[in-house]
Amino acid sequence: MVNPVSEPSHQGDALDAETAAWLRLLLTPGVGRSTTRRLLAKAGSAEAIWQLPRASWGECASSAQVQALAVPPADWAQQCTATAQWLNSAAPGLGHILITLGHPQYPDCLLQSEDPPLLLFVQGSAALLQSDDPWFPYPATLAMVGSRNPSAQGLVNARQMAQALAESGLCIVSGLARGIDAAAHEGALLAGQKASRPRTIAVVGTGLDQVYPSSHSALARQIAEHGLVVSEYLLGSGPLARHFPQRNRIIAGLSQGTLVVEAALQSGSLITARLASEQGREVFAIPGSIHAPQSKGCHALLRQGAKLVETAQHVLEEFQGLNTRPANDSKAHTAIKQEAAAEHPLLAALGHDPMSLDALVARTGWDAAHLQAQLMELELDNRVARLPGGMYQRLTAT
Repeated sequence: MVNPVSEPSHQGDALDAETAAWLRLLLTPGVGRSTTRRLLAKAGSAEAIWQLPRASWGECASSAQVQALAVPPADWAQQCTATAQWLNSAAPGLGHILITLGHPQYPDCLLQSEDPPLLLFVQGSAALLQSDDPWFPYPATLAMVGSRNPSAQGLVNARQMAQALAESGLCIVSGLARGIDAAAHEGALLAGQKASRPRTIAVVGTGLDQVYPSSHSALARQIAEHGLVVSEYLLGSGPLARHFPQRNRIIAGLSQGTLVVEAALQSGSLITARLASEQGREVFAIPGSIHAPQSKGCHALLRQGAKLVETAQHVLEEFQGLNTRPANDSKAHTAIKQEAAAEHPLLAALGHDPMSLDALVARTGWDAAHLQAQLMELELDNRVARLPGGMYQRLTAT
């Protein structure tokens, strides 16, 4: 039998024995989530695992895993100290908490998933984290995911859709990645930064002492101030490639549905959609141009039975009976109607696919100088986006 805090206790950290025992479990090489769950089921708690005889470990783990469990990890004491410091280092107005499997604050929706994370580091609004029901004091959650290299229209769609859905009472869950994820978080934050309920949750693929990509540091801070940032990874964990497909199961597990805005055929967003479908949760997709690689994944989902989404109302219809307000799409609808009533002839020529200047010259018969002047006007009006390679694309409010 092993004292679970015999290693780190002399380091002066303030962790309780149960949390220290959890960290030792997670740091033990070769002992994964399923083996840990079997050990927990046998012992009743992380601390009690270390009081079992090795023979009992052998009933739940392989001989190699039993040997690994018997040796305290070299970085255990360091991780205990770092975790204690993190728990006590939240900035004013923010909270840092650690939630383990089986804790009263552990989200029920994750418990119902096939592979629930063993431990969650959570950073967020102190008021939220100190409430009686800090995780889901809101009626419904929707994952919004998509390409890291979206089209200009995809970014507009994600931001406007997230804002409309958040204004209707949904909480938007995403992964803080570049592109669609970031736009979804931004749209949800626009819906009400002073709201008493979180409008967005970011599930990240690093420890919470890091932000990846680093350019999203300010966005991560905003999310923490008005929602939650969540990770299953220990402090000091960097953005390893394998972390991101794994964190997708948490994004899907925290959400009652998943909306894919743009995605290529080989995309992590499709993993999230598949996981959501396997858990019996709704999958939605926004269609796009048949020529755009960013739309191929969405079209594949639609062929497989995902629900086609053109407006926020199409999503909200699936959340009927939950305490959500009708989508506030009036501004977007008004803009669309106004544009339709007095559509610029160049917008009609552009259509909705990316197009080169030469192709526009051929289609309109206008000279290049006149076209460029008109395109610049539309760009300034946020009705056309300039794309790499000298291409242009029309932007439409969702």
